[in-house]
Amino acid sequence: IGIMQKHGLKGTFNINSGLYAPEGPEKTGRRLTKQQAVELYRGSGMEVAVHGLTHPHLDQLPPAVCAYEVLQDRLNLEADFGFIVRGMAYPFGIQADSDVADILKQCGIVYARTVASTENFAIPEDWLRLPSTCHHANPRLMELAKNFVEWNCPGRKAAMFYVWGHSYEFDDADNWYVMEEFAKCVGGREDIWYATNIEIFDYITAYKQLVFSADGRAVHNPTNTMLYFETRADGVIHGVKAGETVHFER
Repeated sequence: IGIMQKHGLKGTFNINSGLYAPEGPEKTGRRLTKQQAVELYRGSGMEVAVHGLTHPHLDQLPPAVCAYEVLQDRLNLEADFGFIVRGMAYPFGIQADSDVADILKQCGIVYARTVASTENFAIPEDWLRLPSTCHHANPRLMELAKNFVEWNCPGRKAAMFYVWGHSYEFDDADNWYVMEEFAKCVGGREDIWYATNIEIFDYITAYKQLVFSADGRAVHNPTNTMLYFETRADGVIHGVKAGETVHFER
């Protein structure tokens, strides 16, 4: 979090609220106590999201137990951190089958990350089977990072660089410099929006609600979110305020 804040990055941390370390001097291992987690994440600007109450294989559980693992973790996190939790990462990263995905929807989960890596910057289509660009130990991490920050050609599609991993892996490999180098490369730029998973999900959901006129020369924003798009004809980026209708030349 310190490295991310230094360079203006934001992220999402997935927590098993049933596996906090015990409070007190007997604490061992690398898990945080509940108090430590609350002190660390509250007010950090980062998102906290579901990871299963006890980190089970959700696809191997009866539906009711699967729902309990997801919903109870969500309930605990909302109580612990004081905001609405709608996101998740699959325990073990296993991609959900349709039954598990349906359960997540019933539990109010709108996105769930897998461990699949695309090594590209495509905007997700299936948010309940959300892939990443790469893991932080991917040998191509810095190559992909440099490609991303240099990808500024006119008329480009929207792009998202998504890195996933575990903070304890840096301790195990003694290579925190990897994250420091990555954050220094991609951070602090005016042409990149740094956001949590849920912020990106909400923005893209709002963006898809833009209403265009038949001739493409007017657009209405029916949402409560400031939205932006680039016109192909002149490469100009237009901002449309919440509830605003904008007229422009194609």
